[in-house]
Amino acid sequence: MDDNETGPREYRVEELAEAAGIPVRTLRFYRERRLLPPPRREGRIAWYSEDHLARLRTISALLERGHTLGGIAELIAAWEQGRTLDGVAERLGLEGALTSPWSEETPVRLSPQELADYFGEDISPENLTNSLEIGYIAVDGEYVVHVSRRLLDASAALVHEGVPLSAVLAAGREVRSHVDAMADLFTQVIKTHVIGDLGALTPDDAHRITESLHRLRPLAKNIVDAEMSLAMDRRVRAEIDTWMRSHPDPAVGEHPDPDPAGQEA
Repeated sequence: MDDNETGPREYRVEELAEAAGIPVRTLRFYRERRLLPPPRREGRIAWYSEDHLARLRTISALLERGHTLGGIAELIAAWEQGRTLDGVAERLGLEGALTSPWSEETPVRLSPQELADYFGEDISPENLTNSLEIGYIAVDGEYVVHVSRRLLDASAALVHEGVPLSAVLAAGREVRSHVDAMADLFTQVIKTHVIGDLGALTPDDAHRITESLHRLRPLAKNIVDAEMSLAMDRRVRAEIDTWMRSHPDPAVGEHPDPDPAGQEA
């Protein structure tokens, strides 16, 4: 679809798979299993809509809940036929709440020169490879797309302060593993205590869960931010205490005892 045209966004198959976070072969498999409605055809080009993207996100959410593809196909078929089957329509209606992004990051599209303006001589094949592996950047033709304006600016600021980009990326890889573990923890808490058994969902439950998820998003971020701040306070204080013990102030030394001979009898 021409970017200058107005109207709903449409995707080629590769673009749809990237937006949904799945391989193209998986998308084609879903299409063969009739989990996706047919695309709009324009000559030999297949165009997919936002409805297709929403359907893919619904499928991913239900797979994470433990549903099989066969079961998901039955749910979708029942939904499309207008039957509820114990709240199937309401269950699928949760896809917006379940799959809407928690992040509010803004991707940045950069030319090679613009990327070099950020990081200067630290732009090397090794650093670019590491950035791709971590998921910070993706290649889009002659351009690079960074996943987050905030991460890009923070990384550049660290480099300008003298931290090598290789060290920033190494730290970023470690941070990614730790925040993935935190996300797993929050996800399990929410699944257990908020969402519950999706198979027994009622229309009232669907509304309750949607409202709860909207309230929980900022709470989870606030908890992580507060804990990170407190942890930094503890670590910085511990580092200062260690340094002070190993570098005592020379002005504060041990004074010799007074000369007993100089004391009055």
